[in-house]
Amino acid sequence: MKVAEPTIERLVQYYRLLSQLKEEGRRVVSSQEIGEMLGLKASQVRKDLSYFGEIGKRGVGYHVDRLHQHVSQILSHPNVWKIGLVGVGRLGEALLGHKSLRSEKFGIEAAFDVDPEKVGKTIEGVPCYHVDEMPEVLKEKNIEIIILTVPAGAAQYVADKAVASGVVKGILSFATAPIAVPPGVLVYNVDIAAELEKLLFYLKSPAKEH
Repeated sequence: MKVAEPTIERLVQYYRLLSQLKEEGRRVVSSQEIGEMLGLKASQVRKDLSYFGEIGKRGVGYHVDRLHQHVSQILSHPNVWKIGLVGVGRLGEALLGHKSLRSEKFGIEAAFDVDPEKVGKTIEGVPCYHVDEMPEVLKEKNIEIIILTVPAGAAQYVADKAVASGVVKGILSFATAPIAVPPGVLVYNVDIAAELEKLLFYLKSPAKEH
């Protein structure tokens, strides 16, 4: 089933909200309430959630625990995803310490850098290896996803090293340069500057519908 990217983005929002409601001890929530909390139309919420199978009841709403589990299953792989992070600079180190990257769904198992001050150390609880060791370490630990926080000039070299492991399936790249990968490897680029430009454009014309 091919799912549009905006739908996936909303599912992630639903999951985060439901996690919060679950922690607060909330038992039932309506599509209207979900929409109000996330700035969405109730009809959009119902459409998104029914797309993957009926889970709520008209007039009753959604059971928070059940819906949380339902959305989690839609978003998750049955196994825990293992992640490698390449480039332990300021952004890389901040991501290593970010609690959102430690969950029952995924976790950073290894970091890679070329700085001798970092290689061989444990940073935020994660062992750091030299970039040249990537193919062997990724294969040994069965790490299928890597996050790139390296300079643009190093992005392709690092991507090639990762792909050489034969186990990497996805790359989340913060590098400001395009990278080429073979079929079967998915690349998702996070361009912070481009997102900021979009925000500034919308701020310039607040009266328009976005």
